[in-house]
Amino acid sequence: MRLSLETRDVGRVTIVRCSGRIVAGGESEALRSHVAWLLRDRRSIVLHLGDVAFIDSSGLGAMVRAVTSTRQVHGDLKLCGVPEHVNKVLQLSHLTKLFDARESEDDAVAAFYSKQAPKEQSVPTGHCVLCVDRNADVLTYVRELLRRAGYDVHTTNNLRDALILMRVTKFDLVLLGAEMNASPATQKTFQDTCAAMPVVELGHEFSTAEAGEAAAGLLEQIAARLGRPAAS
Repeated sequence: MRLSLETRDVGRVTIVRCSGRIVAGGESEALRSHVAWLLRDRRSIVLHLGDVAFIDSSGLGAMVRAVTSTRQVHGDLKLCGVPEHVNKVLQLSHLTKLFDARESEDDAVAAFYSKQAPKEQSVPTGHCVLCVDRNADVLTYVRELLRRAGYDVHTTNNLRDALILMRVTKFDLVLLGAEMNASPATQKTFQDTCAAMPVVELGHEFSTAEAGEAAAGLLEQIAARLGRPAAS
């Protein structure tokens, strides 16, 4: 079974779900290269190992290199969902103190936020905004737009991860993309959590409108809801 790496961002934390075998050859190199690629602009990484069926010495070496290279650039790499057979390997190899292993993704994200996760780049101190949208390009654009306007921005592409972020940090406003579907229980919890804060909806037209007009309109809406002057 070849190694697959499924990556998603939960705010400032990047979660990499590993499935398959982490073994000598292409699999170990793929993991090392993927982490190196992430480190171009990210510093808080979680490896979810719940679906790892087997790991050999080379695979473990690749993990050691990954955590070492992350810490060398003042970031950190945590593990979560470590299966028992992998945990035994870490214990036998005396590596349990090297890796910060957490029980779940929620715990790993919370651990990063509790100690002020290293940021991809410094941002001005301001209102804290959560943006939830399925479109990765929209998330990237909104994140950079609002950061340059002085906001502290966190992004994710699904409601479940949004709830993780809302448990570990306080937001002043939520930007919500169109048709953010989830299970009924998740949707209700999200709605209840948002009840006490302003929510600005990103309609379908936001992603297709002229970028400058869309940006100006969004900044005006946010400023109005937060009661602060709009960015020039």
